[in-house]
Amino acid sequence: MKFTEKELSRDIKFSGRIFSVAKCKAELPDNTIVDRELVCHSGGVCILPVDSENNGYFVRQYRYGAGKELLEVPAGKLEEGEDPLSAALRELSEETGFTAEKIVKLGVGYSSPAILTEKIYMYLATGLCRGAQHLDKDEFLEVVKCPLEEMYQNVLDNKIEDSKSQITILKSYLYLKSKNKE
Repeated sequence: MKFTEKELSRDIKFSGRIFSVAKCKAELPDNTIVDRELVCHSGGVCILPVDSENNGYFVRQYRYGAGKELLEVPAGKLEEGEDPLSAALRELSEETGFTAEKIVKLGVGYSSPAILTEKIYMYLATGLCRGAQHLDKDEFLEVVKCPLEEMYQNVLDNKIEDSKSQITILKSYLYLKSKNKE
């Protein structure tokens, strides 16, 4: 059976600085017409810097949607048409001040694919070189250094609540663990 839905119309109901909201009509595989609501977002990147001693560098910041501070991997929004790797390197530098000798693409994931178009590109950065942090005017965060092993356990113990951070930490941990066996 074919599961694809065919979009028939898309009406933007709200357009903001970060996302827009659309009301759509779609045709299901059985030809039924249904309403869909969609949050349209240009996508994002996240990058976990890990030093030679297997310490990860994370950011603690207040997240309005969660209503509290969260510990996350450095991340940011993709500008329309922006290369994800370039955006990841930009966010790494802006939020932590680091540059990296090696970048590993860990994969791509959707935050909430039923209602949100946001696609997040995940990276690992190693061979770090410290530089100056240069945050955006509306960005307030603290860089937190923590052993990657501890962050891995924090994910398993549900102490890291941000899903992009959970996935990036797990993938980074497993990638580096497999490289250390070689």
